[in-house]
Amino acid sequence: MLVAAAACPCPPLLVPEVAAGAAPELDAARAACADALGVLAAARPDRLVVVGPAERGGRHPQGAPGSFRGFGVDVDVTLGPAARTAPGPELPVSLAVAAWLLERSGWAQAPVEGVAVDTALPAERCAGLGAEIAGGSDRVALLVMGDGSACRTLKAPGYLDERAAPFDTGAARALGGADLGALAALDAGLARELQASGRAPWQVLAGAAEGAGLDGTLLYDEAPYGVGYLVAAWS
Repeated sequence: MLVAAAACPCPPLLVPEVAAGAAPELDAARAACADALGVLAAARPDRLVVVGPAERGGRHPQGAPGSFRGFGVDVDVTLGPAARTAPGPELPVSLAVAAWLLERSGWAQAPVEGVAVDTALPAERCAGLGAEIAGGSDRVALLVMGDGSACRTLKAPGYLDERAAPFDTGAARALGGADLGALAALDAGLARELQASGRAPWQVLAGAAEGAGLDGTLLYDEAPYGVGYLVAAWS
C-alpha cells in the first residue's frame, strides 16, 4: 500500500556541477525536493520506488549506476545506498537525478528500486503500473520524477505555446491537491506536444494512490528556463 509520495522535477540542472555558474538559480527547487524527501522518510516505508520518464520503460535494481558524464561533468551516482552488484543498463537521466537527490539526502530508510516509464505509455497502463507497484501489504513510498511543459517562454526548449501555462497550472493543482482524477485525465497528446515529461509518471502515481487516502501539498511551482518544475509531497 502507498503510504507517501513525492513529486520532483528531473532536469540535470538540479545537479550543481551540471548547472555550473547557474546553480544558485535552482537552490529553491533543490530545497523543496529535500523537503519532499523528508516526507517520504518520515513515513517509514518498507521500500521506496522511484518512477521517472524515459524513452524506454524498464526496471532498475538498487545499486544501478547512473552518470552525468554526458553533460560534461565527472559525476556518477548509484540508485540507493549500495554498490553495484550485477551488470545492467545505466539509469535514464530522470532516475539518475533521483539517485542524486537521494544521495544528497542521505537516504537510508528503506531499499530502493527504479521504474523507468515510457513517456508514451497510455494513461490506463500507467494506472495499472501504479496499482501493481503499490499492491501488497508492504508500506511503499513513491518518488515520482517528471517535468511540466517545456514551452512556457520564447527561450524555452519547445518555444512558447499558449497552452503550456494552463497545462502546468492544472498539473500543479492536481499534485498539490492529490487529485487522482485530474492526474488521470491529463491529455497524453497535449503533454507530448508541450514536452511535459511528467505526464506518464504522474499518472502512475495516480494509479498507485487509489484508495490510499493521501493528502497533498505543493512545495514548488516555477518555470525557470521556460520549463515547468513542480514539487509536491503526499502523506
